[in-house]
Amino acid sequence: VSRTTKNTDMHLRTREEREEIERELLSPEATLSAESKGRAVEEPPDEYRTAFERDRDRILHSKAFRRLKHKTQVFLNPEGDHFVTRLTHTLQVTQIGRAMAVPLGLNEALTEAICLGHDTGHSPFGHTGEDALSPYVDGEWLHSQQSVRLLSVLEPLNLTWETLDGIRAHSWKIEPPPNTPEGYLCRFADRIAYLTHDVDDALRAGVLARDDLPAEAVDAFGEPGSEWIDSMVRAVIEESLEQGRVAMRPEMLVVMSRFRDFMFERVYLGPLGERQKHAAIWVIRDLVDYFVEHPADVPESYRIDDTDATGRAIDYVSGMTDRFALRLHDSLFRPEGIA
Repeated sequence: VSRTTKNTDMHLRTREEREEIERELLSPEATLSAESKGRAVEEPPDEYRTAFERDRDRILHSKAFRRLKHKTQVFLNPEGDHFVTRLTHTLQVTQIGRAMAVPLGLNEALTEAICLGHDTGHSPFGHTGEDALSPYVDGEWLHSQQSVRLLSVLEPLNLTWETLDGIRAHSWKIEPPPNTPEGYLCRFADRIAYLTHDVDDALRAGVLARDDLPAEAVDAFGEPGSEWIDSMVRAVIEESLEQGRVAMRPEMLVVMSRFRDFMFERVYLGPLGERQKHAAIWVIRDLVDYFVEHPADVPESYRIDDTDATGRAIDYVSGMTDRFALRLHDSLFRPEGIA
């Protein structure tokens, strides 16, 4: 029951009242906090916050989230102040996700929680880290799976099923896809964010010139930066309203996919990216091999379950920031005094 405190105009809305507001105001497709499938370990509900708001807050205050500030987005351990890091990328994904969730009447708090947590398990040195770690596992090492493992086992936050599901499937190549529309929003928000800010970084680094950008992308989205984000966000909102599910205007989706291919060819797998990729793979694999051979050197916080030596080494190395991995590699393999 809502109540008003004495001698003030401040009005307290209890969790129950706000859950009822969700039922009244959100889209029929939205995921309701009161209907969450719950947590692995049952907890009493919070007096003020919904289940998804608690998830959001737990992720935001986690150590894994703090480490994102020193993890690479595209360029290895960048020196400039304005290059995007994994943390600024995550904040941009979250903002874009919320910008779509609100007008679509979807659950803003769940969208925010998924977006904030989607890259917490990312390895150092961007997606190159996934390539470096994959030979140590069956199949492919995926940062999305590691994000779920990190938030459930290594730094257990006891998040709701819906938040973990969205984090698990935020990457487009993951099957099965997200079970909630808010999870789909994170998929679009992630791609919109990294394509737009990675272009900015590539232009800043001199890897691309303005005239290099495909004409169809500029014609469709406008000038790189805020115009691109606005164009893509509108394309998702408008198509989702027509389709009754989270989707993007087909013609815009085609251009975005082609531009993603262009970025892989010219930036992610370009000459500078390839040189940095080889260096990053070398560092990560040296570190994993070292900790497999010296399991006692893995911190206790990464030895909390029955994972074997290789798994614990991967957990530890994948959680490192770029700068920590480079500094540790130097200390182990390039002793002081050796050029």
